[in-house]
Amino acid sequence: MDISDTTPTPANNNHVFCPPEARRYVLVSAILASSMGFIDGSVVSLAMPVIRADLGASLVDAQWISNGYMLFLSALVLLGGAAGDVFGVRNIFATGIVLFMVTSAACALAVDAEMLIVMRSAQGIGAALMVPGSLALIAKSYPSATRGKAIGQWAAFSSLTTAMGPFVGGMVLSFGADWMWRLIFAINVPIGLVALAMLLRKVPQDRPSSRRRLDITGAVLATAGLGLMAWGLTAFGLPTEARTVSPWLWIAVGAAIFAGFIVWEKWARAPMVKLELFASRAFTGANLYTLILFFAFNAVLFFLPMTVVSGWGAKEWEASLLFLPLSLFIAGLSSYSGRLSDAIGPRWPLTTGAAIVGISYVGLALTMPLMMLWQVTFPILLLKGLGMAIVVSPVSAAVMRATPEEDTGLASGINNALARAAGLMAVASLGAVAGVVFANVLGTAAPGAEFGAFVTAPLDAGAEALRVAATNSAFTAIAAISAAMCFVAAAVAWVTQPSWKRKEKA
Repeated sequence: MDISDTTPTPANNNHVFCPPEARRYVLVSAILASSMGFIDGSVVSLAMPVIRADLGASLVDAQWISNGYMLFLSALVLLGGAAGDVFGVRNIFATGIVLFMVTSAACALAVDAEMLIVMRSAQGIGAALMVPGSLALIAKSYPSATRGKAIGQWAAFSSLTTAMGPFVGGMVLSFGADWMWRLIFAINVPIGLVALAMLLRKVPQDRPSSRRRLDITGAVLATAGLGLMAWGLTAFGLPTEARTVSPWLWIAVGAAIFAGFIVWEKWARAPMVKLELFASRAFTGANLYTLILFFAFNAVLFFLPMTVVSGWGAKEWEASLLFLPLSLFIAGLSSYSGRLSDAIGPRWPLTTGAAIVGISYVGLALTMPLMMLWQVTFPILLLKGLGMAIVVSPVSAAVMRATPEEDTGLASGINNALARAAGLMAVASLGAVAGVVFANVLGTAAPGAEFGAFVTAPLDAGAEALRVAATNSAFTAIAAISAAMCFVAAAVAWVTQPSWKRKEKA
């Protein structure tokens, strides 16, 4: 499960539009739609080496197969939530499912990397409408007395599908033909059709709850700013002769546009982001913590599977099991860590959780040359799963606690968007780092070889050993940087978040 999605948007009233007999269809359609989004991200990282081999995609292409999706999802998810208020949650949720489903089919039919990047970007727009609508529809359909149970069922089933999805996808990739990576996109079509049929046939339309304008200008500025900065970071990994302009120029222009976004949000009549929320030290700290920690988390999540598959020769189903501890620990411990945060404040859980994740990434950095997937790497990832399970509920609670009640839905959306933007920047920047380190270690031993890709022609033993060493060195750099980011996040939590003794809790 994408852990940035585990906190629902609160609903503060008890008015519901959905009759009791239709609510089970709301729940099932929300689970199916959420599962499409959750599984998609994790399985794509597993499939990246075979996608690159089939489409002839470069490392930069691989980064943007992920980043095209993340860019539009992170930049537009707040707009998607607001659109549900303006046009009705069911309508926007259904629109998101349709767009996600159609673009998934187009991804499955992609003839080259460029087409896949464009379709993944369009898929991100669909996800930006679908993701916030999932829980918003549940919140609007169930009265407060049963809403918590419904959200719990949504979380439990979504966790189950998220845990099983990568494994099933890994089995298909491991034992199927090279073209079968296309099924990880095509499967969204029947799932989406079932969700859509239940939604349109069984669930009535809800009445829009807002007449406010949508912040289209803010959405365009955020997308352009984030996109140009991400491309600038990616461009550092390109050969000098392949750069049209300096990467710093892309970053500077993107930063200027994003600064314009912030200015616009300050003066817009209906801003996408309410900047006054950042006057709270705890709110700003919790979101900065999210940005830093999820930068590290997404970097390892994206680059580790392609490292063990393309470098170590592991099968995709084996790599898929690396996701399992994360899902199981979050499912088993999130409730406890949330209660602990309520009892003693978020400072200790957030600091401890980030530090544990940082220690696990130090372990990855130190042990990559051993290439011992089950004896060493898997136990280290158990530690990572524990650390993230400690963090998930407390960081969401910290954001909510630092926010006025009427703004909790917006605050949750901001935190969600930042977690995704962190992934965008992580894949862009650390992909460039990996490419540079890989090239420096490999030298001229294997012309045309790239980090995270299968070799197109057999290499002699010496060149193959150097390619594997270069792959390990590249991921070691990613893991080391990610570990440092985790420790910075721990420091941010310690400085900005409150704590109290159990008896002091109000």
